[in-house]
Amino acid sequence: MTMDFGDVLWSMIVFFFWFMFIWMFIAVFADVFRRKDLSGWGKAGWIAFVVILPFLGALVYLIARPKPTEAEMRSMGMMPYRAPEAAVHSTADEIERLSKLHDDGKIDDAEYATLKQRAMGLTA
Repeated sequence: MTMDFGDVLWSMIVFFFWFMFIWMFIAVFADVFRRKDLSGWGKAGWIAFVVILPFLGALVYLIARPKPTEAEMRSMGMMPYRAPEAAVHSTADEIERLSKLHDDGKIDDAEYATLKQRAMGLTA
């Protein structure tokens, strides 16, 4: 049996679609089992739907699936981790906070003076 260019091309196309078909099942199954908002019966229903009617089931699942949250996307590796943004304090805010601590007696005069100079950037 000899294979000409058309047969090789057709075999490659068929292999590609079989690979995509299997990958679609793996992706949908993994997503169904990863979801925390579905009960066990909901997961079983989606799996049964996708197994009984593969293309229609996968298409309906992709349309009906809610948009993933930022935390879900981060856990799937689709989004880089971002540290929470720190609150920006001005020098005046910092000195006001230190003044309140000093007035409440939580820091003494020497600590207040040192921390105030540090907040103003006069010492390291």
